[in-house]
Parts: sequence; C-alpha cells; structure tokens
Amino acid sequence: MSAGERLTDALYGAGWGTVKKLPEPVAGRLGRTIADAAWKQRGKGVRRLESNYARVVPDATPERLAELSRAGMRSYLRYWMESFRLPVWSPERIAESFSPKDLHHLNEGMEAGKGVVLALPHLANWDLAGAWVTTQLGIPFTTVAERLKPETLYDRFVAYREGLGMEVLPHSGGSAFGTLARRLRDGGLVCLVADRDLSASGVEVDFFGHTARMPAGPALLAQQTGARLLPVTLWYDEPPVMQGRVHPPVEVPASGTRAEKTSVMTQALADAFATGIAEHPEDWHMLQRLWTEDLDPARAPGRDREGTA
Repeated sequence: MSAGERLTDALYGAGWGTVKKLPEPVAGRLGRTIADAAWKQRGKGVRRLESNYARVVPDATPERLAELSRAGMRSYLRYWMESFRLPVWSPERIAESFSPKDLHHLNEGMEAGKGVVLALPHLANWDLAGAWVTTQLGIPFTTVAERLKPETLYDRFVAYREGLGMEVLPHSGGSAFGTLARRLRDGGLVCLVADRDLSASGVEVDFFGHTARMPAGPALLAQQTGARLLPVTLWYDEPPVMQGRVHPPVEVPASGTRAEKTSVMTQALADAFATGIAEHPEDWHMLQRLWTEDLDPARAPGRDREGTA
C-alpha cells in the first residue's frame, strides 16, 4: 500500500470513527467549512464539477456557475457528513430524514414478484435512501460497489453499507451480474447507481445535448429477468429532510435486438436522470469526467478518476 493510499484510508477511517460522534450541528458546520475551503482552492474536482454544471445549465453565467459549484460542494459534503453518521442513526432518525414520492411504483413492482431494479444518478444521498428502504420498508436489497484502492478502503465501504442492510457485490470479477439476476428472479430488489459507466461497454446516450456513456446493466437485467426497471431521483431539502421521486417504469421495447432494446431503455433512464438533475443541479455530485468528449481517449470510458474524494 502506498503512502497516499494509507492516508486516504486513514482519512475515511477517521470520518467514520470521529464525525459520527460529533453533535449534529457541529458536523454540519464542519462539512460546510470543508466544502467552502475546497471550493476556494478550485482543485480538479471543483473545476470538473463546474464544467459539468455548464452542460446542465448551458445559459449560466460564470457567476451562476460559481454559485452552483459552491452549493454543489456543500451538498457533496453534506452527503459525506450524513454518511459518516448514518451507522449511528436510529430508524426514527432515518424515517424523518427522507420523504420519497410515488412509492407506489416500487410497491407494485415488489408485489408482482418478478423483482425490481432501482437505478439512480449521483444525486444527494443514495446511501440514506437505501437505509430508508431497509429500515422503513423492511426490504433488503443488493447493490454493486467499485473495488477501490486500497483494499482496506473498499472493505470499509462494504462494511458500512452492509451495516445499513445492503448486500454489496464487487463491480469487478465478472460474477455480479449473475448474482443480481438470481436476486431478481427470486423477487428481490436491486439498487444501482447508473449515471456513469465503469467499464468499456457502456451504452451511448444523449445527455443534456451531448454524448455520454451509461451502464447497460439495469436495462439488461430487466430484459433477462422480467424485473421492473424504475429510475429514482433525489434532492436535498432543508436539513434534515431529503426528498426523492420514484419515476414510472422503463418498459422493455416490444421489438428489436437486445442491443437496440438496451439502447432505448438506457436512454429512457438518462432522460429521467436529466429531469431530476436539471431541477436540482447543485445536488448532482459528479466531480469526474462523464461526457465522452471530456474523456481521455487513452483510458477506458468511465475509468478516469479525476476529482474523486
């Protein structure tokens, strides 16, 4: 393990070990202070966030983009402060922190017995939404996580999410898709963050008027298992509340090849994501390159790590 990897692991460990012990107002102020300091430094992540917002809000002035990136960093640090504290939140605290709309789409899908795939972009706090599903609805679910470096950091994230009631599979290794399909065929729930491709096999979509790649997995799972595919978008309200919406199902086209169906369905996901992001751009935590014209052609799509925390 390199010195940088040891430092990264130690910082995240300190977050889960220390921040969760702070009084909530103190943790909130700490998050805003860190966010503002990072924003003023204008490192790679902040500049990339602002560049991404420029595509979401194409008519924004430089001043507006600066306001958005500052709000975006505050939202991003709110996510981290909440996530560090989630392991000690009571079910009651989780219940009062999330207010989802149109939940009937999820309930109807689960009642049908063919499984449900929830697909989300990097909006607000997807971990909090997941904890709400497990504690308030009593529905366990399976998700996938990128295998981070160092391995000890990946282990921390897996332990954290498993502690919230999630089954976590590694993205790499090739067996995740089969396990997800089995969970769905058993009538289970799968939740996937799906606005950024982590492979070289993503599907090209039109996203805010530019080409991006998004993962094919959600659409393929729905096709192969008959599961209902539901886009979900989240946004922050005044603390302590986060809002969310379960969008109508993405239907499997009646005709076409598997690739054609996957393309149509993934575009429908991208359109739903774009709706939520356009309404609350400051809560979209995309500090990495996303659009294909921004990617380094020497790297596989989705593997650029610019701006990661």
